[in-house]
Amino acid sequence: MSGGDAKKLVRSPSGLRMVPEHRAARSPFGLDEPPWVPDKECPRCMQCDTKFDFITRKHHCRRCGKCFCDKCCSKKVPLPRMCFVDPVRQCAECALVSQKETEFYDKQLKVLMNGATFFVTLGTSDKSELMVCRLSNNQRYLVLDGDSHYEIEIIQISTVQILTEGFTPGGGNTRAIGMILQYKVPGSEEVMQMKFTAGEDFSCNKKLSASWLAAMHKVSK
Repeated sequence: MSGGDAKKLVRSPSGLRMVPEHRAARSPFGLDEPPWVPDKECPRCMQCDTKFDFITRKHHCRRCGKCFCDKCCSKKVPLPRMCFVDPVRQCAECALVSQKETEFYDKQLKVLMNGATFFVTLGTSDKSELMVCRLSNNQRYLVLDGDSHYEIEIIQISTVQILTEGFTPGGGNTRAIGMILQYKVPGSEEVMQMKFTAGEDFSCNKKLSASWLAAMHKVSK
């Protein structure tokens, strides 16, 4: 592991977290831990309004920081966006969001980091270059490798438009065939554009390219 991507284990009131040693190296998909609502400010459950006492104990949701009774905050769910090592206690509403995000981390992010091959056209050029496109291991850069090399910082991407083909009257059976990406050049207001097109020959796996584009669409959301 390179020094810039080194991680450390830290303990917070919410649990153990494996975080980057340097804040600048953190993933753009990460979230900061929320401040907990002080105990003295929550005499009742913030969901069901049950009064806290010796029997009914209060618990804080690790995602939103609000205060709940055990019934309203009983789920322990993985929270990768905050780098928790183990599943942590969350309220029902936050648990649903975290469960969806866990699927994104387990599936879509892995697809993006594995990469796919596209013909890439820069700006208004009429020439395209065959390039392998992947998300960097620290999830901060979109890396493009061919005869040329580009690294686009994820936080600089302003627009992701997925290109599709095929349709039915009901609107189904479309497949992703490409993408138009717009991003800002660091240090300026200039906006650059790249067009990604899935190759038609067997050296470019169409199914893999479509999965990569679908994952990129998730990232844009």
